Amino acid sequence: MKQQITIVKVGGAVVEDEAQLSQLLHDFTAIQGPKILVHGGGRKATKIAERLGIETKMVDGRRITDADMLEVVTMVYGGLVNKNIVARLQTLGADALGLTGADGNILLSAKRPLKNGIDYGFVGDVKAANGQKIAHFIEAGIIPVIAPLTHDGQGHMLNTNADTMASETAKAMATAGFDVTLIFAFEKPGVLRNPDDDQSVISNITHADFETYKADGTISGGMLPKIENALSAIDAGVERVIITKATAIDGQHGTVITQ
Repeated sequence: MKQQITIVKVGGAVVEDEAQLSQLLHDFTAIQGPKILVHGGGRKATKIAERLGIETKMVDGRRITDADMLEVVTMVYGGLVNKNIVARLQTLGADALGLTGADGNILLSAKRPLKNGIDYGFVGDVKAANGQKIAHFIEAGIIPVIAPLTHDGQGHMLNTNADTMASETAKAMATAGFDVTLIFAFEKPGVLRNPDDDQSVISNITHADFETYKADGTISGGMLPKIENALSAIDAGVERVIITKATAIDGQHGTVITQ
């Protein structure tokens, strides 16, 4: 029987909200068995960049990462946010270890090429994730806390989408022989039919459902890449993906993505 592992991805909005983050870390610690936390931190990076006089440029919700912004996100994601989460998990009795993709070479990326004529700068698209290396930490009783940073194998750090980091980590753990549950935790109770109605949660989404919801506009904007990452994980052998509210990560709430 495969060993079960739970991977929780928490977004920057939750990281910035003290009450939500405190509750999430408490609930995360209570999850039975091996677990991994993947976090964002974009809002904090934007605030720190502003203090430093560095302009934040976004295209379709994606951060343009020039050399100055790369320094900011490396400091904020890999340092400030990551280490604060690790320290707080330690107080809850969870032996956590903060990592970027460069640490232990767990996530290797290639610098994103021009896309529709847009240069995203130092942004990485994951090309390899080392589930066996991550499994060594798990076997030692350590909880990896992964920041949304990768490297190119040539000495350069790269800013990488946190949802993609979580999806690629989940795929790697499935390949390493684990029974993987991936939970995307954010501000809403799941994928909503009506974005203004938190009671309109769609309980289950398949590939076919997604195409229908995308075509009729039910699902749009930032939810599109999140579900694409979820479906990609399912296709690669991840057992279940759940999109849910950060205060409801027990696996019993939210939207379940299935084949």
